[in-house]
Amino acid sequence: MRAPIGDFQQAAAAPDCLDVLIRPVADAVRHWRGGVPADQIVYVDTDPRWADTATFVEHYGRDLLERSANCVVVSGKRGGESRLAACLVLSTTRVDVNGVVRRRLDARKASFAPMEVATGETGMEYGGITPIGLPADWPVLVDSAVVDLPYVLVGSGRRRGKLLVPGKAFAELPGAVVLDGLGT
Repeated sequence: MRAPIGDFQQAAAAPDCLDVLIRPVADAVRHWRGGVPADQIVYVDTDPRWADTATFVEHYGRDLLERSANCVVVSGKRGGESRLAACLVLSTTRVDVNGVVRRRLDARKASFAPMEVATGETGMEYGGITPIGLPADWPVLVDSAVVDLPYVLVGSGRRRGKLLVPGKAFAELPGAVVLDGLGT
């Protein structure tokens, strides 16, 4: 199979790669529902040594810079209670944590979750967190620019490998809320 974006040596439909995906991601692909068929999600093998964005796009394709998204875990706090959420924005932007995220979570304070919280709560590796396979009760805030792309490169749940996902599929994830201006 040829990857729909980028220049990858190995690409395969995600349902055919469940054995290389971590459990929460594999389970999400296995039980996929929505208008985008699961076989349109593509797993590509990547070398973790080239994870830095500049090196990654040089090695796997310059077109990926404008077609990549980052998934970050945020924590919103109000009245002693903390609530976790995920934010998905294009890699060329930054998450508006203190504006859009804070208001959406109805939090007095919002910040990026500490690494040990993000990895512990998701079951995913730091640097590979993906919105596919997150806890079902989490809000998944998705920038509208991500949804508008035909395909988006995101993490696979671990540092090795990435997923290529039709942008509109992110709007169908459990807990997904598409927002304008999430990425600035």
